[in-house]
Amino acid sequence: MTRRTLITGMGVIAPSGTGTDGFWRSALEGRGALGRLSRYPAGDYPLTVAGEVRDHDPAHAIDPRITVQTDRFTQFALAAADLALADARLDPATLPPYSFGAVTASAAGGVEFGQREIERLWSKGPAQVGPYQSIAWFYAASTGQLSIRHGLKGPCGVLVADESGGLDAIAHAARDIRYGTSAMLVGGAEAPFAPFSMACQYGHGLLSDATDPDRAYLPFSPRARGFVPAEGGAVLVVEEEGLRGAGPRPPVRVAGHGTTHTGALNHEQSAEGLAKAITAALDEAECPPGDIGVVYADGLAVPEADQAEADALRAVFGPALRTLPVTVPKAGYGRAYAGAAALDVVLATLTLRHGLIPPTPYADGTDLGIDLVTGAPRPTGTRAALVLARGLAGGNSALVLRTDGS
Repeated sequence: MTRRTLITGMGVIAPSGTGTDGFWRSALEGRGALGRLSRYPAGDYPLTVAGEVRDHDPAHAIDPRITVQTDRFTQFALAAADLALADARLDPATLPPYSFGAVTASAAGGVEFGQREIERLWSKGPAQVGPYQSIAWFYAASTGQLSIRHGLKGPCGVLVADESGGLDAIAHAARDIRYGTSAMLVGGAEAPFAPFSMACQYGHGLLSDATDPDRAYLPFSPRARGFVPAEGGAVLVVEEEGLRGAGPRPPVRVAGHGTTHTGALNHEQSAEGLAKAITAALDEAECPPGDIGVVYADGLAVPEADQAEADALRAVFGPALRTLPVTVPKAGYGRAYAGAAALDVVLATLTLRHGLIPPTPYADGTDLGIDLVTGAPRPTGTRAALVLARGLAGGNSALVLRTDGS
């Protein structure tokens, strides 16, 4: 019998809210959380609008001895994991230590910490560089700190990837459970807003140059002009079905995953690869396309990329795509790289539990032949959701979530 993976706890640190309740309410209301970039003086840089976490200081939730060792992205992951474990009502100490692991994804790593220490190196010399520079910048810092904090000795890993990495990490955790692990902490978190890190992004030309937050991130719109980057992310508790018996909430399981690679910034040619990833996820989930009742789209807000995503969906769903709800809630709070897909998985899980699809904020319609959810939440009775993510480096990932009876 195949061991199945359930999502039992979720923790969120996002520009639009901390914790699943606040994040969910904001998404249902279509509330915007984009604003002027303030993590560093942005006057000389082309990016002015960003999704920043403004109402939560992750350092307040962490021992000061750990704060000085870690970058903001790791602090987000630690705080989100605490929320996820509380949501799951799971104390890691109650499980055998080798049966509980962690896997996270990150695109930027500890760039704020790293830039600060490099500035000290160049301006004041090597004696002024702190001892934690060697670990705080590293992409695996979040996984390492999670394993130390919670005494996790099971499978641990990190995916150095952008948007698609958030889904690939969840699939990685599900495979670990399939092969014998009892539970995993999994997700993605980012804090990309350091000048050097963002300067590396300008060359690809995909960042929105808008100065009005209400017009900055418009996926699938005729007025799309690029994406708005964000910080934050989500950590989930996933565990073997039956580990602790039936819980009080409708169970949502990780049912299928598919991934392909079609080359960096190769948007026009990515439709086939994304369609292949979707088909692979549906096949693994033993889910016919007609069972999918909502798509959480990647929504890059670059015309060629949006067209390719619509074409991929059309290749899989055919004429049914015109009545299949598609949504991009991240348009309201920004695209948090590896954290973006983890946040979408949280929302998709809540959709399956509560029967509501959040709208795409700021949307004014689309001419791409998809049923984009706009304005207000849409009721749904679906028992299966599809979450999509595409990385700027060419990764395409799809994840199918299902509830009982599907």
